[in-house]
Amino acid sequence: MFTAATTPLRTQSPDRTSLPPHRDAFFDNAKYLAILLVAMGHAWEPLKDDSRVLEGAYMFVYAFHMPAFIIVSGYFSRSFDMRPDRLKRLVTGVLVPYLVFETAYSLFKRLADDDPAQPISLLDPWYLTWFLVALFVWRMTTPLWKLIRRPLPVALGVAVLASVTPGVGNDLDLQRILQFLPYFVLGLCLKPEHFRLVRRRSVRIAAVPVFAAAFAVAWWSVPRMNTGWLYHRDSAQELGAPWWCGPVMVVALFGCSVLLTACFFAWVPGRTMWFTALGAGTLYGYLLHGFLTKSGDFYGWYDPAWLHGPLGEVLVTLLAGVAVTLLCTPPVRRVFRCVMEPRMEWAFRRDATEAARARVRA
Repeated sequence: MFTAATTPLRTQSPDRTSLPPHRDAFFDNAKYLAILLVAMGHAWEPLKDDSRVLEGAYMFVYAFHMPAFIIVSGYFSRSFDMRPDRLKRLVTGVLVPYLVFETAYSLFKRLADDDPAQPISLLDPWYLTWFLVALFVWRMTTPLWKLIRRPLPVALGVAVLASVTPGVGNDLDLQRILQFLPYFVLGLCLKPEHFRLVRRRSVRIAAVPVFAAAFAVAWWSVPRMNTGWLYHRDSAQELGAPWWCGPVMVVALFGCSVLLTACFFAWVPGRTMWFTALGAGTLYGYLLHGFLTKSGDFYGWYDPAWLHGPLGEVLVTLLAGVAVTLLCTPPVRRVFRCVMEPRMEWAFRRDATEAARARVRA
């Protein structure tokens, strides 16, 4: 998903004139467009109860925006192993940002929401920091999934079992880690030709009626379906449904999410665009935009009645898009790089193999 959390792959792209040789414009474009959807979805939360259309759009977006991120994360984790340099990047690019931002978000809620009882618990991720914990766990298990003969059915089985197990608990948001696991494993199984397949013109045309039908179904589902199914953070019993609904919803949502994600990828530009370079900063946009979103809740930015009408909803959507775009820009990345992509050479022993190579080069 995020540059700091992924191992670059040298994929080929015909339009990479302004990108480093190891970056593919398609994936940077996909990450930027997906982070736009994440920010807009978070901005819609305080408004969606006043508009069935907006809540339908919310459910539609939530059906595929995180699966798309997770699939890309899995795809860029294919080369991960326990090599020391990759473990270091995992610690500095995922674990350290989690420790910093989980603490920062907890302190922010204490102050901004006047909630001194808000605990600082590294075992109970608050708000959007759960994804960093999940990415760390998924990536650490990558060698295991590469060893298994049928990894995707096994991952789906794990997700199904989690959906009927209320006792999983909230530690490390394990329920989400397990229920979203199949999307990460699917990314591990994908190859470049699979992405070329969904980017064909025929698939792009077919994606239009699929998106239209999906939005219609989402609009129809607003009064009939619990949005909590899309968050994958609770078991069926915790959502007030019979236990057998868990396996049914996990499999059904996996199929729907993969289909919509394929349609999303079909419409992602493959050439270098004005926003392509921002795809390298999605970690920054993801972790920082939450402070703005929560500030709106804590400080009553959504209180004016006119914001809950069509014009207000459009304005909030545009502001969310502009804000997250600015948070992905190079100036912001330079300021926060020390906590999101720290070098931390002082914290690690020097790899003996790398040291030997350095002596040979010298």
